[in-house]
Amino acid sequence: MRCRIVGAPVQDGAGRMGCEMGPSALRTAGLVSVLAGLGHEVEDWGTVEKAAARPVVHGNLALKALPEISAWTAAIAETAYAASRDAMPIFLGGDHSISAGTVSGVARRAAERGRPLFVLWLDAHPDFHTLDTTTSGNLHGVPLAYASGQTGFKGYFPDLPQAVDPARICAIGLRSVDPAERRALTEAGVTVHDMRAIDEHGIAPLLRAFLARVEEENGLLHVSLDVDFLDPSIAPAVGTTVPGGATFREAHLVMEMLSDSGLVSSLDLVELNPFLDERGRTATLMVDLTASLMGRRIMDRPTRSHSGSL
Repeated sequence: MRCRIVGAPVQDGAGRMGCEMGPSALRTAGLVSVLAGLGHEVEDWGTVEKAAARPVVHGNLALKALPEISAWTAAIAETAYAASRDAMPIFLGGDHSISAGTVSGVARRAAERGRPLFVLWLDAHPDFHTLDTTTSGNLHGVPLAYASGQTGFKGYFPDLPQAVDPARICAIGLRSVDPAERRALTEAGVTVHDMRAIDEHGIAPLLRAFLARVEEENGLLHVSLDVDFLDPSIAPAVGTTVPGGATFREAHLVMEMLSDSGLVSSLDLVELNPFLDERGRTATLMVDLTASLMGRRIMDRPTRSHSGSL
């Protein structure tokens, strides 16, 4: 498979500095060589350059860096659209605000191909605030709401060429959800599996049911992996740690099942803050999880071919 690596060193959407070093840390941890060693053709497209920011004023005075995030979203969306042509793009964040651009860009590509885009959101948070509902003002909390066409973004963020149907979004691993997000997720029809659901049912049947839907509709699948999906005991390098996250084996199982499905067409790796890491252990784990998604296995198993992006 042809993979395109795209760095998006955005930290304006987070509450603390350091995420801009994420792409460099993932490259230093060997992402490109690992993918090449698995037999993939790897093109490193370098780093997205932010578009020119325009003055944007919003009634919610808590909002931080709105002009900058809007400009980043425009630039990342264009790059994501270009990178998703006949290849699987892997976007290296940066904070989770990059997904406003990555998801909207690949959704535009999917629409041109006449295939529905599904999104698997692996995160402690749903990032389903709008510009009106966020109280922290940190815009890494809004990308999924924006990309799925929720109200309140017009005139502030770039216009969406193609919104993702919320019914085609599955969020797994949630354990920090604000009341406004809880209501919005329910009203929009997003599939939500919090950590209690994982505890009760196991992660495999929940993911298997979602993948069956993607396959049934001949969909493309964008996976957005936030470091805080993982338990902080194994992945400390994130500014939004929430106890009780996915274990090492749960995370690898998710990636192995995604690999077996052959449905993944694009990937985000976000919220890695190397300043908070311990000798690169989180960056190394994120690379290892990517390797599992891209075909590294202990024993051979029958799988579908990796055809999601072709």
